Amino acid sequence: MEKLKILVVDDESRMRKLVRDFLVKQGFEVIEAEDGEDALNKFYEQKDIALIILDVMMPKINGWDVCREIRESSKIPIIMLTAKGEENDELQGFEIGADEYISKPFSPKILVARVEAILRRAGKNEEEILQIGGITVDRLGHQVKVDDRELELSFKEFELLTYFIENKGIALSREKILNHVWNYDYFGDARTIDTHVKKLRSKMGDKGEYIKTIWGMGYKFEVEA
Repeated sequence: MEKLKILVVDDESRMRKLVRDFLVKQGFEVIEAEDGEDALNKFYEQKDIALIILDVMMPKINGWDVCREIRESSKIPIIMLTAKGEENDELQGFEIGADEYISKPFSPKILVARVEAILRRAGKNEEEILQIGGITVDRLGHQVKVDDRELELSFKEFELLTYFIENKGIALSREKILNHVWNYDYFGDARTIDTHVKKLRSKMGDKGEYIKTIWGMGYKFEVEA
């Protein structure tokens, strides 16, 4: 089976080697980039990259700007790395389209587990069309339409909406959503979900009202008859 290709972007060669060694050990092919400019060049050159691990603080072009540019043309999963642990940095990462956010120092084994979890979710090929309340979700094409208008959703927003529709009418706790959509034991702030739900509702327009807030618990997807 062909190896999945990961682009690792960090200006510290030691960090790149650490991440590369763990990924290669798990059967991935790794491409390295030493700064933001190098990252964008490699992203445009290599058309079959499956996921990007992207450092924030880098010379030439920082990770935020690299993520923004890639999001203009691609929904490829992006994990952002940073030495900062500030909540505002994490929220900014999600706002510009990052799928995951990991603060340094981190366990390489945990990073690899998160890479595998994201790729496992992205690689599901159910040839199934979900339709409800004027919303159409094409899992195979990774496409969502609301009243025939295509939505530009990030990877995590797509997974979140799909999970809500699959569990329509069921009250879902934030912890349960994190475990299923992020697909691993998440130890961060549950406000991560609130940030994604807010953006998803906004993109869905009137249909965003289908996502009900269950105060003190989580959310429920409900379409009125």
